[in-house]
Amino acid sequence: VTVKSSNQDAATAAGEEGDDPPKEEPWETTLKTTVVDMDVGEFRGHKVSLWDLLHSHYIPEENRKELLELYEAGELTLEQVKTVVSTIVTRAAAA
Repeated sequence: VTVKSSNQDAATAAGEEGDDPPKEEPWETTLKTTVVDMDVGEFRGHKVSLWDLLHSHYIPEENRKELLELYEAGELTLEQVKTVVSTIVTRAAAA
């Protein structure tokens, strides 16, 4: 399931307190809205968000945490995360 948010203006909510749930970080929203065509495993023939792939059983928790930290810190680009995640999922599904 891919959740898409129509709220593009998260910055205006910064510092305001209300009944709204906490706003997603921009990098998290990007991972949830960036989709990849997968040709392996349970995702074969589907467009899957990078967020869902990162949280699938194909990606070990240690790898997921490291990738998220590196991406959030700006040390990995979105394209690099996409490549690494696709490669890990493809190799894990083929194993």
